[in-house]
Amino acid sequence: MSSPTLNTSWVRAQDAEPTRVVAFLHGILGTGGNLRGLAQAFVQADPTMGALLVDLRLHGKSRGFAPPHDVAACARDLVALESTLELPIAGVVAHSFGGKVALAYHAERPALERLVLLDSDPGSRPDRVGSEQTMAVIGMLERLPTLFARREEFIELVHGEGHSRAIADWLAMNLERTAEGLVFRVDLAGIRALLDSYFTSDLWPVLEGSSAQVDVVIGGRSRVWDEAHLARITKLAGEKPDRVHAHVLAEAGHWVHADDPRGLRRALRLDPAPS
Repeated sequence: MSSPTLNTSWVRAQDAEPTRVVAFLHGILGTGGNLRGLAQAFVQADPTMGALLVDLRLHGKSRGFAPPHDVAACARDLVALESTLELPIAGVVAHSFGGKVALAYHAERPALERLVLLDSDPGSRPDRVGSEQTMAVIGMLERLPTLFARREEFIELVHGEGHSRAIADWLAMNLERTAEGLVFRVDLAGIRALLDSYFTSDLWPVLEGSSAQVDVVIGGRSRVWDEAHLARITKLAGEKPDRVHAHVLAEAGHWVHADDPRGLRRALRLDPAPS
């Protein structure tokens, strides 16, 4: 039986014929569509680029993948995906969990030209500090029923657990209609396995040894990066000023692309220069 392939969708500039591919990787419980707005900004800034929005394994429509479910397996999925493309992947833009997948993929593909990490600390965080809300959401989902009569029923239950309407709406994107009703189609045991791998993986050596152009974007209100790792990325940027750039978006939380899209575009040099 053939192995499953990752679900993807494309974003291209109008009438453009891309010559390079940049993959966009979401965070845990997300989908490739989470980064569509940022992908559109990339291709508008450089029409030679084709943006590939990827659903990582166990997310969105990328289902049927066998364990082990870990960061390394996600990277191998990308290698397999690249073999089906007409053009090689030249860069990766990745948020949170996807950032470590991008680094693990970069270890397999050292010639990667561009790497953008969105509030994704490359080091291990066994204490999971800064990701308390994510773990609370996983625990809540494990307690909720799996079948719902209406989308609003699911949203009301999530909201009743103390989570925002925005979080509830985002999670509701995983609801799928069946003959019995709406089903929350996420393998939560597999998601926990992915998170265990994410929190224990240390991919600093990949980042520090990279010859790619690297932009590390940090949410000023996020708690994902601790002081030691902030000092480490600042030092690396100082040692490799032509290749590594660290940006702190002071008013953004963990979702930097949603909290400060204008600041992010500015940091990544995506806005057109003033005439």
